[in-house]
Amino acid sequence: MKPTDFAKYLSNYLGIYLPKQKNLSKNTLKSYRDTFKLFLLFCRDKKQLSIEEISFKKIDSKLINEYLNWIEKERNCCIATRNVRLAAIHSFYRYVQIEIPENLFCNQKILSIPFKKAPNSIVDYLTVEELKVLFNQPDIHTKKGRRDLTLLSTLYDTGARVQEIIDLKVVDLRINKPATISLTGKGMKTRHVPITENTKQLLIRYLEEQYLLANNKEYFSVFFNKQKKKLSRAGVAYIINKYVAMAKLKHPLFREKINPHMMRHSKAMHLLQAGINLIYIRDFLGHSKLTTTEIYARANIEMQREALEKAYPELLKTDLPDWNNDESLLNWLSEFN
Repeated sequence: MKPTDFAKYLSNYLGIYLPKQKNLSKNTLKSYRDTFKLFLLFCRDKKQLSIEEISFKKIDSKLINEYLNWIEKERNCCIATRNVRLAAIHSFYRYVQIEIPENLFCNQKILSIPFKKAPNSIVDYLTVEELKVLFNQPDIHTKKGRRDLTLLSTLYDTGARVQEIIDLKVVDLRINKPATISLTGKGMKTRHVPITENTKQLLIRYLEEQYLLANNKEYFSVFFNKQKKKLSRAGVAYIINKYVAMAKLKHPLFREKINPHMMRHSKAMHLLQAGINLIYIRDFLGHSKLTTTEIYARANIEMQREALEKAYPELLKTDLPDWNNDESLLNWLSEFN
């Protein structure tokens, strides 16, 4: 069977354009791939369209809208996920409209499909006190406990995304003054972030203990499991929540669950509360736009407002007298002109 035009351009888009020309990360590529995998399943199962016969002529804005509604209503995905899927479709059709200009009108109708407005998400982060409790849980008398404490400290101190930490290689660490770590984030962009003396000392002892300072181990993963393979995202989440469960046994009011990204949020909020300029925080976190970093500023202002409201003294009594029964006030008002 001859491949359709949709199959041809989707293969080129996912296999050549995104990884080689746009240089997108593996996780972003996976997200885009999953968008079209779900789309093909939707066409097959819900619209009875044979995958082998799907072409651009059979795809219009109506079909894309039905797919997005299916994601949201039948798969029970949130609006943010729906928007992520639409963003991937928009990206694909911006690529296609250049490759196949004769389909421009249909492509632009799909590109005009709007994103849904999602409710503002709350920036959830750990307080300094909560971090102290969490960092006190690993047993530093064991090799595993020392690894986990080093992992937690590095994850927080660098404000790194979890993928940036699990991709970290020994060569990315600079333990001489000034101590820095090189992180490779979205779009394969590299940034250098400073680390505190405490994290530096933990890393030095950990590298020595794991024999990672040898000349032939520059490209070994810094954090790995029993099989000597780098940790996975699920592995990092498991380690964190193992210590969350331990903390909750000792402190019943401690939160139930912490995801790895909350460590990044925590570092950003603590930098902001310490008076660090928002532009520096943007560069530290590796955001491409300042508007992304501003979510922390908005969250901080809202928390300040709530704190002020709680601390605000009751200056006005709520049981004020009825002015209509106050003869002296009424007389004064009637004489005022």
